[in-house]
Amino acid sequence: MLSLVLASGGFTPPTISDGHLPEIFPWGAEYETGFGKQMLLIFLSVALITGFFMWAMRRPKLVPGRAQWLAESGYSFVRNDIAKDILGEKNFKQWVPLLFGLFFFILVNNIFGAIPLLQLPSFSHAGSAYAIAIIVYIIWIAVGVRHHGPGYFKLAVVPSGVPGWILPLLVPLEIISNFIVRPLTHSLRLMATMLAGHMIVMLAGAGAAYLITETGNPMLAGTGVLVVIASVALYFLELLIMYLQAFVFTLLTAIYVQGAIDANDH
Repeated sequence: MLSLVLASGGFTPPTISDGHLPEIFPWGAEYETGFGKQMLLIFLSVALITGFFMWAMRRPKLVPGRAQWLAESGYSFVRNDIAKDILGEKNFKQWVPLLFGLFFFILVNNIFGAIPLLQLPSFSHAGSAYAIAIIVYIIWIAVGVRHHGPGYFKLAVVPSGVPGWILPLLVPLEIISNFIVRPLTHSLRLMATMLAGHMIVMLAGAGAAYLITETGNPMLAGTGVLVVIASVALYFLELLIMYLQAFVFTLLTAIYVQGAIDANDH
């Protein structure tokens, strides 16, 4: 019923393009590309992360203050609960900087979508997600080649202990799974989740504003108020999803690196 009212009353739902402001410095008019808000947020996130951790650890103390405790807790979480648990005692230390940087870089750029005025998660744009997934893709392939030489590609697609007669069917599936589907899902999972959450918030806000200000119907206006109240719960759910997506992306990176190191066990 509510959807019929919105459709028949002239309500125009927000689109994906509404969530992406015009480029600040366009350089490709044909494709509408350029330096835009999301790129600006990417640079802002690097400055914020670098600035916070440098400030928090500027004078480390045995009994940490709040900022130092927060910085150390974030580092310990990535170090112990992701790097050490996945990569093991032998290999994890060299990968802590990469995983630490990935986690907080993605987390801060996701949280931008929950900050008033900014209100745009950087990774809701496919280009951002593709770029970071490609970097990880190159890294774990390079790790596999470094540890096993060119034979890594055979180790990655030919499972040990499998009868030879099934390999013509299994090997193409392994190639598609490991070298095509894996990087695509790694990026699209992050992008699609951030975009969907962003669009839901935009739709809820636009729909509530329309019901309250445009319909002239007290019952529909009351429904709009309920939508606003429900949006508060939706906001906190979105915060949780923002954190989880940063965690999942970083966790999968650790798993891919560990798999490249231990490809002999494939």
